[in-house]
Amino acid sequence: MRFATTHSPSQEDTRKVKTQTTRQTVEVRADGEGLVSHAGAFLLVELADRLGLTTALAEAMAPTRERRSAHDPGVVLRDLAVAIADGGDHVSDLGVLRGQEALFGAVASETTAHRVVKSVDAEALEGLRAARAVALARAWDAGARPEELILDVDASLLTAHSEKESAAGTYKGGFGFHPLLCYLAETGEPLAGILRPGNAGANTAADHFEVLQLALEQLPATDLDREILVRADVGGRTHAFTSDCREAGIRFSVGYEVDERVRGAIMELPESAWQAAIDGDGALREGAEVTELTDHVDLANWPEDTRLICRRERPHPGAQLSVLDCETGYRHTAFITDQEDADIAALELRHRRRARVEDAIRVGKETGMRRMPFAAFEHNRAWLEVSLLGQALLRWAARLCLEGELALAEPKRVRQRLLHVAGRLVRSGRRVALRLPRTWPWTEALVAAFARLRALPVASP
Repeated sequence: MRFATTHSPSQEDTRKVKTQTTRQTVEVRADGEGLVSHAGAFLLVELADRLGLTTALAEAMAPTRERRSAHDPGVVLRDLAVAIADGGDHVSDLGVLRGQEALFGAVASETTAHRVVKSVDAEALEGLRAARAVALARAWDAGARPEELILDVDASLLTAHSEKESAAGTYKGGFGFHPLLCYLAETGEPLAGILRPGNAGANTAADHFEVLQLALEQLPATDLDREILVRADVGGRTHAFTSDCREAGIRFSVGYEVDERVRGAIMELPESAWQAAIDGDGALREGAEVTELTDHVDLANWPEDTRLICRRERPHPGAQLSVLDCETGYRHTAFITDQEDADIAALELRHRRRARVEDAIRVGKETGMRRMPFAAFEHNRAWLEVSLLGQALLRWAARLCLEGELALAEPKRVRQRLLHVAGRLVRSGRRVALRLPRTWPWTEALVAAFARLRALPVASP
């Protein structure tokens, strides 16, 4: 029988495992004056004001205002959108701003904010969307206009951890909501979203077209004459939705199921029908090829000039394979489009990039959209709209105020480096200065962001 032996560490061993401790004792006291936390979030407040969002929200919510002495409900929603952009996910997170009136002004109580959100009826909801459209147009005119108008529509699941109105079982076995969302591909700006029960269908044509209509209403009138492409996964593969796109003069690129007809057409193709797929830099994508099946599958029921394009690629380990994939050794995907580009590799790359909308939705969930905090469906619908406001503020700030890696960073990093920085308010006569820490690595970036913001034109009342 063996017995475990103990080993007493030698002096040399002790030196090796010596840990580093704090060199000084820090006294913690609650007597600071003029200090403000989350000082960088004031950038978003000023941005909302300068783009006219605050004024537009106030006008939209004016009919709901109960008395003149109360907080302006439009300003309450602006503050709530800023709190969400700053990382909040509940009305109570307004407290981060409320405790710092010297910088953020008078911020409504949690009770008042609840009341404002609950006052958003169908008419006010339209007003909130119109207010965001006003700010978007001014942001684009100020330099944030995208080069391409590609609208990505996708659904996502939101889990409800308690009983909420219209929450229901989802197709993945969960419980909650199944919103349908639309983001601008180039910038990640949120354009539209509708809250739906968890059991809402993935390929409901009416819902897809409603989201598309709401997204188009966000675009400035001068941009509606530009070519617009809407992309969706197989959930958008309905005759009604593609026909609606055609009637609206919008190009479509929609996922298509590799069904029995498509499988048969693929098996009959000669190898010479396939050509190399490409990556974003134009280089050939190893192990991936594309082909056009328009003349091999009956597409008569789809809008005229609809094309069917298929891609095959060697599957990665662990990929779920169909019978066709197992037979051919390739994983196949397909989509239909009415774009006229003769380069099918370029069309396939453009459609493949639709996957980036999943990143936009993930970021949205990190910006107030992960959970719906109210019991009533209409209140959660209003919350979703305020979340879209917060997401939009972050995207406009990135495009108009930030540079370099911060302009491309996700909200978590922007919050850590810019929005959550502390500062000190210093008053001299009638002037107020926000003093940021000299040693903070991103202080100069935040100062430069404020300078760029204040160089933008001020929205007229």
